[in-house]
Amino acid sequence: MPPTGAFTAVTARRTFDKPIAAEHTRTLSTSPTPSATGSANTTDKGKRDWPPRVRSYVQRSFADGNILPDVDRSEMEIKLKQVISQSVEAGTLATVDWDNLPLPQIMIQDERRRNHNPHLRSSPSAQNRYPTLTNEATSNKRKSTHVETLDDAASRTLPWRQPDGHDSFESRVSYPDKRLRNGAGPVNGSSKSNHVSESRKKRFQIATSDSSPVTSLRPWRSSTTHDVEPAEPKGPIVGRCQDLEKKYFRLTSAPNPDTVRPLHVLEKTLDHLKKKWRREKKYPYICDQFKSLRQDLTVQRIKTSFTVDAYEIHARIALEEGDLSEYNQCQTQLRALYAQNLGGHPTEFLAYRILYFLHTSNRTDMNDVLADLTPTEKRAPAVRHALESRSALALGNYHRFFQLYLNTPNMGAYLTDMFVARERLSALSAVCKAYKPDVRLRFVTEELGFDADEESARFICDHGGPHLLDARDSGVYLLTGKAAGFFEPALKAASARPGSKATV
Repeated sequence: MPPTGAFTAVTARRTFDKPIAAEHTRTLSTSPTPSATGSANTTDKGKRDWPPRVRSYVQRSFADGNILPDVDRSEMEIKLKQVISQSVEAGTLATVDWDNLPLPQIMIQDERRRNHNPHLRSSPSAQNRYPTLTNEATSNKRKSTHVETLDDAASRTLPWRQPDGHDSFESRVSYPDKRLRNGAGPVNGSSKSNHVSESRKKRFQIATSDSSPVTSLRPWRSSTTHDVEPAEPKGPIVGRCQDLEKKYFRLTSAPNPDTVRPLHVLEKTLDHLKKKWRREKKYPYICDQFKSLRQDLTVQRIKTSFTVDAYEIHARIALEEGDLSEYNQCQTQLRALYAQNLGGHPTEFLAYRILYFLHTSNRTDMNDVLADLTPTEKRAPAVRHALESRSALALGNYHRFFQLYLNTPNMGAYLTDMFVARERLSALSAVCKAYKPDVRLRFVTEELGFDADEESARFICDHGGPHLLDARDSGVYLLTGKAAGFFEPALKAASARPGSKATV
């Protein structure tokens, strides 16, 4: 009798799967078990002569027409070996209907679907999914289920998994939490995953009752078996609501078609909101209505020229009211819509984007925009004006910048107004350094883009410089000799406002 070592030989693992997969794979390459001698012929060298239907089943599994993109070949091989091993161990290799048995990739998809839905895992049919792989005659030698689970088989084959004493492997493992060691907490993570799944169901209000299940029959299942499967989305919804005005509510569940307006109603809504904005000018209400309109477009996946029109109008209204948050949201969506060539005014909003980066002093994104400009876009009047404004600020040419400011096209003046005070302080500091000992206030008014001397005088007084103004018979003068560095603190405060680095 050959000597036996004081150890248990264990085959080295080559994958990250559970060890039970290796046990099933060894069954295909070893000699037949006594229970399978009647179902498959063997040669003298121990090689198995597989039945033709089994060979055909394997060939069909790896045929090009049956390969699924979401199932890896390694998973298919492991599942195929597992199915054949179970049939060999049960002695049903010659009795299984291999022609109608589902392919391994179909079984894998079915298991994934059951694992995703806890209700399917607990259904009676999920416990005995493929009854033809086992034999009723040998079922009494096994557990109550026909096919052992991976955890049961692993605990049966691995000696350190068995709690046979205080020297077992699990007794030597240190747990970070005593509750896990005592069995009070989740050890294998199953209860935690169930808890997360249940909380997700409550959040999205997924019905788990059997009142309206989505059932599907598989050809390999019993004709009386109806398993509940999760409903798959069939595409965008089509609204049925006919209301022109609707409050905006953030979605916390799947949209209800009864509360979503279809496209023809949304077109009427847009016309109604434009007329109401011109008549009443109530921005909080109009903004809420536009957000509701945009939401209905999104849930129905409507991306047409009407979508571009709706976002452009909302962005212009937000600019008029100085709401950069809503403007940024519209600008982001418009960039994606313009990329699909759906019409609209892309050059107008490209100019707004350049002016916005001048406001935020975001040089990184500004460089990206300049690098992506095409010759056609550079020739557009609005874009050319924005580029000239950027060049004037980069060169410190405040005279040219304020000339461009007074002739800003479209609605770019609303964006320029957000940072023109900062540039006026910068220009005023430069004037105080360059002109000594004084300068006429009218000169400051013309250079800094003010409409009247009263506005320029009020601007100087608002920044703490009333003592720098001197009224004479020939007019009002700014005492630049006393104002050297006076406006520098105000300029630093205007250049370091919170959120100045925000991006679109």
